[in-house]
Amino acid sequence: MQEKIIEITGISPMDLFGVNDQKLKLIGNYFPKLKLIARGNIIKVIGDPALIEEFEKKLSLLTAYIGEFNSLTENNIETLMLKETESIPFKDFGDTIVHGVRGNLIKARTANQRKLVKASVENDMVFAIGPAGTGKTYTAVALAVRALKNKEVRRIVLTRPAVEAGENLGFLPGDLKEKLDPYLQPLYDGLRDMIPTEKLLEYVENGVIEIAPLAFMRGRTLDNAFVILDEAQNTTVNQMKMFLTRMGRHAKFVITGDHTQIDLPKNQKSGLTYAVDRLESVEGIDIVKLTTSDVIRHHLVKKIIDAFQED
Repeated sequence: MQEKIIEITGISPMDLFGVNDQKLKLIGNYFPKLKLIARGNIIKVIGDPALIEEFEKKLSLLTAYIGEFNSLTENNIETLMLKETESIPFKDFGDTIVHGVRGNLIKARTANQRKLVKASVENDMVFAIGPAGTGKTYTAVALAVRALKNKEVRRIVLTRPAVEAGENLGFLPGDLKEKLDPYLQPLYDGLRDMIPTEKLLEYVENGVIEIAPLAFMRGRTLDNAFVILDEAQNTTVNQMKMFLTRMGRHAKFVITGDHTQIDLPKNQKSGLTYAVDRLESVEGIDIVKLTTSDVIRHHLVKKIIDAFQED
């Protein structure tokens, strides 16, 4: 008889053990000669050394599955326990970019979203231009999460200019973080759909995912990172130049924006407009233009956009 302690890392133990350890009990049914005791993120395994080794292999398969798909059902457990494999049985999910929380599939849902996905694969810098509700930011965040999961990059950096609808930061209540968080909230919203809360908090705390206002990018070199500049229409020309020249080795940049929602003072030119005009023919940079046909919010959003464009 042997006793071994196995630590569960990289996922929430609840996703593996289940409520009242129901999933662990199901897993244990496939190893009736082993005794399994779960405490926190630890499993104590008691039994024959060869069986413990086999149990560890299956446990690694289960945790890898949760890490990839953010979900583990009883059917998943049965499939993985009975299948003679040491790797996850991936399937072709078509337009799926990444597997979100609770097993949701985050997909490219329109033709231009698919163009954005393809452009990001083929180019290190992509501009995604289009009206509200077309999934520019959400698709870009999904691409960043996929790159992180696939170990193509070591971190994700998400940034926005702190300029919105004429508001002035100085007049908002709270400290700097409290002033800035509302500007960055759409980026958090996308991440919460794709990464379990506990894991997301860990990534943010460890700097694997950084969400910061554009001003915090000055003077930095962003290596081995997937970097998204959101609401880029509200950058000045100098801010855009500063941001684009932060690009380091093994980096991917996606810049999203909407030319029709510029909140800069009237005497300032949008850095997004300036950059797109001058970089359109540069090799390695692609520009994807989304339209109202790509709107995936409430059906009224498309009608509202069309009505304002007519005016």
